[in-house]
This record gives sequence, structure tokens and C-alpha cells, in this order.
Amino acid sequence: MDIHLKKVPESTYLSTEKTEKYRAILRYFYIQHERLKEDLVPEEILTYLKESPHFSVYPLDELKLDLTTLVKWGNLYAQQESGRVKSIEEFNNKRFRYSITPYTVEFERMLMRFEQDSETFKGSLERNQFERFAQVIRKIRQIITAPAHNAPEEAHQVWDDIVTYFKKITQNTSDYFAYLRNENATEYMQSEAFLLYKDRFTNYLREFIKALYRTVASIQSVMTDLLTTDLTQFFMLVATHEATIFRFETWDDDLFTKECLLTWENIRAWFLGDTHGNSQYENVLAQTNEAITRLTNIVQRLGERNRSGASRKDDYLHLASWFLRSADVDEAHKLSAVVFGLTHTLHIYSDYSPTDDIYVDSWDEAPMDYGRNYRDTAKRTAMKASALIDRKAQKEQYKADYLKGQKHERNIIETYLDNDIIVVEALPVVEPFIRKLFLTWIGKAMIQDSNIIKTEYGDIVEVEFDNARQITLKAHDGEMIMPAVTFKYVRNEVS
Repeated sequence: MDIHLKKVPESTYLSTEKTEKYRAILRYFYIQHERLKEDLVPEEILTYLKESPHFSVYPLDELKLDLTTLVKWGNLYAQQESGRVKSIEEFNNKRFRYSITPYTVEFERMLMRFEQDSETFKGSLERNQFERFAQVIRKIRQIITAPAHNAPEEAHQVWDDIVTYFKKITQNTSDYFAYLRNENATEYMQSEAFLLYKDRFTNYLREFIKALYRTVASIQSVMTDLLTTDLTQFFMLVATHEATIFRFETWDDDLFTKECLLTWENIRAWFLGDTHGNSQYENVLAQTNEAITRLTNIVQRLGERNRSGASRKDDYLHLASWFLRSADVDEAHKLSAVVFGLTHTLHIYSDYSPTDDIYVDSWDEAPMDYGRNYRDTAKRTAMKASALIDRKAQKEQYKADYLKGQKHERNIIETYLDNDIIVVEALPVVEPFIRKLFLTWIGKAMIQDSNIIKTEYGDIVEVEFDNARQITLKAHDGEMIMPAVTFKYVRNEVS
């Protein structure tokens, strides 16, 4: 049987009838282990336990039996004292010293962490961790291209930093969003006291998003440039240093290098995605935007709740003065339509959605027929179970149409390229989606110091602004006055 499928007898002490005694004994062993003291004798352990009223009646013989049980389960090591015996009693009663095992150390360390953190997620959105991660992965290329005399040691340190920062990023972000979804946090956000902290909270999330846009593009660029051969060379240096650490076990450079490559693929998939779906970075970004949207809705509801109890007397008097100044009844009717809206309006709801494209305007869609059903509470139509319809072919058609549209849009954009540069003021009359796409690129670039973005088609583009000049971008649906902008393609990710 594989080692990861076998039973773990070392965890037995956590769920037995005498768990209280076993945990107290092993917690003392763990504390002494952290203080660099390994070997303990039963008398010392008993002295510590007697300090608690729960163990006021705990004979030494029972403690020795419990220690023997823990040795049997693999929680403790037992070593017989081999010193000179001074009496027949010492000869007949073997004395042992006990030390804690690695499994138990990790169990107790985990339990202490849970006890300190309670049952509440903490976490944080540390933008500096992304910046440090970006700095450290750039060193991979430096070590490969210009290896120093201590290259294995430096490579080992860089790889250790990469894993450490990545673990902090993933754990802190996931824990923080779990904290925001916690029932207590949700309840507090819907209270009046939250209004005092909304600005700090909003700024915290906004700064995190800005840091993501500023650093993740460079991280993705470095990861894309690193080839498998480069990474293999780097991990061989890491393995070289790892092999210098003395161990009794057999060392295998190839196995270690292969394991490092698999770990790197997981880190790369977090930022760039893989065949199984989008990257977790995009998920973090979406959850941050969702938190801001939820915050905005909560603040709006709290504001409406506060305004609902306020007196509108002055507002109504001011509004009445408008009607009083109306020249005739027709003008008053027009004013009423503006202030109160149309009267006796009928609203028709439809769940018909012809397209998922957010850039399609409503007047560009074809009209549809919608049957109206009268609501009769006395007579209801019997509901009949229907078979599940297989829409796989329809989904594949939608997917093919979407990819075809994406290819068509990119082909249009490529016609505007001149030596990998798009000068907006030199463009002819463009399609409406081109104008909206350019605005999206400009919006992404404005929140980054480098003005370098990654487009929807996988291209790396640098956006140059000339705020001193105003140009006119002409589209089929109108004209837009904007600062002079130039798009420079730094590299094409997708051929």
C-alpha cells in the first residue's frame, strides 16, 4: 500500500477516552521541543502535570503506562538509561527517557495554530507580496544567464523565496475572502457602524487591485519567457545545493528536479491558467471587484435607509413652487412627467437573451415576439414534467460563433497595425466595438505605472498618452474627442 494511504496511528491520541491526559503530556513535550530540550523523564513530566488541578491525583505508575501507550502509537521515542545502577530497585525498574516524534510535533504545531486563530479566517490582501514575488522570479533568468561561483546556493534561496511568497499570496488571499464571506463580517457590513470604515475598506481594495494590474503583467511576462530547458537548468542548480545537505536517505537529483517542475507548473497556472480553466489570479480579481460592488450596494441601502426617515417637507415645497410657476396645465403635465414619471405604465419582463456580448446595443438586436399570459388565480395550468433537452450542439455552435467573432475582431485590429503600432488619430472610421475596445485598454493602462497591459487576445501592449493634444476618433455610431493615444505592441502572445 502507498505510504499516503496507510493509517496514521500517531493521531490516535486525539480521539480516545484518555485524550485529555495524552494531549496534556504531548503538549508539554512539544513546548520543551521548541525550547530545544528533547529528552524528558517521567518525574519531570509529572511535576508539570501536577501544577494543574485536573491532574492533582495522577500516580507515577499510571503516567508510565500512558507514556508506554504513546510510544506504541508512535508519538514518543523511548530510550533506556544506560548509566551505572546504584541499587537493586533501579536494576529491576528500568528507567527510560522520552522524546517527541516528528509526526506529533506537526500535530501539536497545527493544533496550536488553530487555537490561536480560533474559528475565524484572517488573511489579508498584501500588494507588497506580489511585488516581492515579481522581483524574485526575475532572478531566475539572471542566475541562468550569468551563474556565479555560488550559483547553486543562490538558486536554492531564490526557489525557497518563490515557494514562500506564493504560499503567502494564495493563503492570505483565500483566507481574506473567506473572512469577508463570514457571517459575522457580513452582519457587521450591514450595520450603521460600517459607514465609518467604508472609505478605508474601499481604498484597501482599490489599492490591492492597482497593485495587481501593476505587477501581475510583469509576472506573467517572465513566466511566459522562461522555457522548460531554462527551468530544468535552474532546478538542477537547486538540486545541487540540496544534495550538499547531509541526509541518511538516498538522494535522487532527477526526482527532485521533476518535483520542482511540477510545483512550478502549479504556480504558473495560478497566474496564467491551464487547460482546466482560467487562472486563480483572475478569480482573485473578480472576487475583489465583487467585494467592491457588494460594498457599494450596502452603502447605498444604508444611505436610503437613513434618508427614508428624513423630512421631505422642504423638497415638496420647492417642487410645488415649480408647478406654481407653470404657464399652463400642459406645461405642468410635462413637468409632472419629468418629476414623477409616466402614469399607468405597463412593464413587460422577458428572460430572452439573444447574445452574451456586453458591447451589443439594444437597438442593434432584432425584435422578438413574446406571448402574453393572463394571470388567473382561479385556474392554473397543470405543470407537466418534461424531458431534459440536450443542448450540446447549440452550445458548440455558440462557442464556434464566439471564436469566429473573436478572430474577426482581431483581424480588423491587425489591419490597423503599422510596424506593431496603432496611431489612433491616423485611423479611418472604425467599428463601434473598436472604440469600446480602445477605451478598455486605456482604462487598464491608466491604473498602471508602466502603462503596459495584456489585451483580450493575449497581446502585450504599451499605451502612450499625449495629453497635450486632443484628437477625434470617428466611429460609425458617432465621434469621440479624446487625448492623443498610441498603442505599441511589445510582444504577441498568440500567433
